[in-house]
Amino acid sequence: MAGKIACFVVLCMVIAHAEALTCGQVTNYILPCLGYLKNTAPLGGCCRGVKNLASAAKSTPDRKTACTCLKSAAGAISGISYSKAAGLPSTCGVNIPYKISPSTDCSKVT
Repeated sequence: MAGKIACFVVLCMVIAHAEALTCGQVTNYILPCLGYLKNTAPLGGCCRGVKNLASAAKSTPDRKTACTCLKSAAGAISGISYSKAAGLPSTCGVNIPYKISPSTDCSKVT
């Protein structure tokens, strides 16, 4: 019986780990927004990605991961309009509990 319980615990750990949001996923969700954020393309399919990201980031750790990834991307990609990035959630009609900006403190995200 103890062996079955140990196996179940390990299985739960693997499943929980597999469901965690990654920076790669965050990047894929936001990639359609790049042209819009650089003022070189219309909004297009950007909001679909933003909405999917908001739906995928269900837990506090996922929201912190998304925040950290978006913060890094905002600081690393030249030519991004920070005001458009910060306004993206409201433009797309979703609630993201942090500002998309290189100055965001992601440790405070809940």
